[in-house]
Amino acid sequence: MPMTLDVEHDGQPGVISAVAPGSLADELGLEAGDELLAVNGHPVRDVIDVRYYASEPVVRLRVLHAGEPQSFEAERRYSQPLGLTFADPIFNRVRRCNNRCEFCFVAQMPKGLRSSLYVRDDDYRSSFLFGSYVTLTNLTKTDWERIEQQHLSPLYISVHATEPDLRRRFLSNPDAPDVLAQLRRLAAMDVVMHTQIVARPGVNDGPHLDRSIADLAELYPAVRSVSVVPVGLTRQHRFSCRLHTDPEMRETLEQVTAWQARLRDRLRVAFVYLSDEWYLRLGEDVPPMPHYDGLDLTENGVGLVRRFLDEHREGLMSWLSDLDAPTLVTGTIFAPVLRAAVAGSTADVVAVVNRFFGGSVTVAGLLTAEDVIAQLGDQDLGGTVVLPPAMFGGPGGQSLDEMWPTDVGQALGRPVVAGWSK
Repeated sequence: MPMTLDVEHDGQPGVISAVAPGSLADELGLEAGDELLAVNGHPVRDVIDVRYYASEPVVRLRVLHAGEPQSFEAERRYSQPLGLTFADPIFNRVRRCNNRCEFCFVAQMPKGLRSSLYVRDDDYRSSFLFGSYVTLTNLTKTDWERIEQQHLSPLYISVHATEPDLRRRFLSNPDAPDVLAQLRRLAAMDVVMHTQIVARPGVNDGPHLDRSIADLAELYPAVRSVSVVPVGLTRQHRFSCRLHTDPEMRETLEQVTAWQARLRDRLRVAFVYLSDEWYLRLGEDVPPMPHYDGLDLTENGVGLVRRFLDEHREGLMSWLSDLDAPTLVTGTIFAPVLRAAVAGSTADVVAVVNRFFGGSVTVAGLLTAEDVIAQLGDQDLGGTVVLPPAMFGGPGGQSLDEMWPTDVGQALGRPVVAGWSK
């Protein structure tokens, strides 16, 4: 039976958005709109608590139904799903970031977008649930106890630098704890960690990057990977950060490649991986799939292009064969790869420059419908316009500027689909 934990709970219930047919919750008569308060006597703060405390053979639920508290109890058959989906997986307040990083992308967002895009979250629960990278600078005693008791693994951690003073300057947080001590503590709990370093030229690269990689490699296999990502800046950036020059990109690529060779001899894995942007900006081929040692780091931009080439290109080509002279839209950095991938088909590839955030933002996922419409509106397009689905990750499948693919189609006067994987 799970131990009782001294929880920090602000009384916000979990709002149920759907109940799976045939599930335990369905058999108990729970409905969308009900609000879950507690599971087996434990107040729940998020879906992690729900999964953890509902793992017993007998499940007792405390629920608000039509504003009235009700209790339900039933035996849960082996492998029977609880069957609850929630409007938000975190019921109480999302933990906010207490750092002031000069390169923070949220701080570089222009005004006028939906409110959720301005939330500076840094919640270890999002790290466990969704693979979001967090700094571990705001953990409480209760958080540490919970990570150990519920074995929240893996976690995804933004390290940036292992030297304490440098990391504090990097995060603009003089109270940031020693991250190596935190990683060792997590390793002692058998928590697997994936880490990242956002490289800023002249700040945490060069010898500092060497130091960070060496320190983190000492914690393998608890620390399972290091992703090295170049700093990204929008035209709204107001601080002293700058982008890498091409020679600096080359120097870091060669530096990390040398580390990969040494660590593969020692650890039998590359351990440290470069995001795709390093290769694409320098015109280098992305590594083959075995280079990534079976890890899925694509949410951090690592191995995403290779996965497209190996796993999705063939399906894309087959799909395109059914369209009449389609126009594929993408960001500027991926356009050369996509053109080569669809060579021999009737498809045209159009690279849209990101005017909204600035031309240095080159990925398809940060394109706005406004930029697509402005730059394609006066072009002689073929048949169907194919937009990258990464553009439409907002609520209900909206773009960053709150438009749907159908809105883009109406503005262009062309059939539009959001249908390819990059």
